[in-house]
Amino acid sequence: MRFNICIDIDGTITNPYCWLDALNKHFNKKVEPKDVTEYEIHKVLNIAREDYLKFYDVYGEKLHLNATARSNAREVLYKLNATHNISYVTARPKRMEDVTRMWFENKNLPMTEVYLLGSHFKVKKAMELNCDIFIEDRYENALQLALKGFKVLLIDCNYNRYPLVSGMTRVFDWDDIYTEISKYYYERQSIA
Repeated sequence: MRFNICIDIDGTITNPYCWLDALNKHFNKKVEPKDVTEYEIHKVLNIAREDYLKFYDVYGEKLHLNATARSNAREVLYKLNATHNISYVTARPKRMEDVTRMWFENKNLPMTEVYLLGSHFKVKKAMELNCDIFIEDRYENALQLALKGFKVLLIDCNYNRYPLVSGMTRVFDWDDIYTEISKYYYERQSIA
């Protein structure tokens, strides 16, 4: 039995705070990871959303290309890819496809299907992919997915520490993700 695992990229595979230096420099701020207590970074920076979007339009490719990966993400992704079907499902806009593929290649990460939705609504794509487990960092996405019956692993960040609902499990790193998927796999095997 192979699971269909959908995996978000930004904040899930990448370090969730890797853009802070660039944002602080550009907007003349001093925000630290501990200050990022909500997902909408323009609110954390106390700037207009339009100003953040302009910044992203100019620097988005560079930021995505220079993003750092979370500890052990590569090793765990390779282990998961060997035994399950993994797909990357991201809210990144379609124009970031080449940069995204280049980043995966540069970081020596397993390259599988990448879906750039240009939207945070991931339920439809998860349904299309017959998703068994979705790995996500954005609380609102995790909540939508869990409420539609998907098993969601919510990787811990300062901005997603809200109450979990049925179907959501908080994980703290990629080793934790692997442990939870293995546990779920053995539960499903014993039922089958």
